[in-house]
Amino acid sequence: MKNNYYKEKLNSQMLFQVYDTKIERIKSYLFHEIDRVRKDLTGKENLLEVGCGYGRILKELSKDAGFLKGIDISEDSIELGKDYLKDLKNVELEAIDINDLKAEDEFDVVISLQNGLSSLKTDPDKIIKICLKALKDKGRAYFSTYSGKFWEDRIKWFEEQAEKKLLGEIDYERTKDGVIYCKDGFKAVTFTEEDLRELGERSGYRYIIEEVDESSLFLIIDKIKR
Repeated sequence: MKNNYYKEKLNSQMLFQVYDTKIERIKSYLFHEIDRVRKDLTGKENLLEVGCGYGRILKELSKDAGFLKGIDISEDSIELGKDYLKDLKNVELEAIDINDLKAEDEFDVVISLQNGLSSLKTDPDKIIKICLKALKDKGRAYFSTYSGKFWEDRIKWFEEQAEKKLLGEIDYERTKDGVIYCKDGFKAVTFTEEDLRELGERSGYRYIIEEVDESSLFLIIDKIKR
């Protein structure tokens, strides 16, 4: 498996600081990512988040689903999350690599937001396959990436993170075409609408592509064969 920056460096308290942003446009992006999922929930679902970090999204959705489980490769982030979510009785966290997830037909909803298809450092088709296996029949999976319209705002957010010493300085000469490079080796790729459409087609299930807030692109897959 490829080295995972989120396991080795950008985890726990540092990851917490990433989302403690002062940039209003980023706050809007973070809100609308979660709200897109929230508006489909009834309050009864079993929900799995893949790449949950310290549980920021799970906390926001804890009143909107019946039971929520989060998995993340970083043990440090999971330990922080257990304290962060200690008052929530319907949330469970586990430190596990997605490749080792054995869940099958257990969840009504699976989510991987915040460009999770990139940050999980696993083949995206494999990620989708594992997530769909974890879903019950007719369940729904949400995968989000960045909209191309959000490029300048992404740069500003990375600059803020670099100023906080959470990431290395941006390598502006290499940063282009949706990919941000940092001089410490961090690389943030994204997916185009066509990329998501191809992933949806290869899944074999019904899917839609949605743009949200002109900041996110969502691939939403229903576990219903086409």
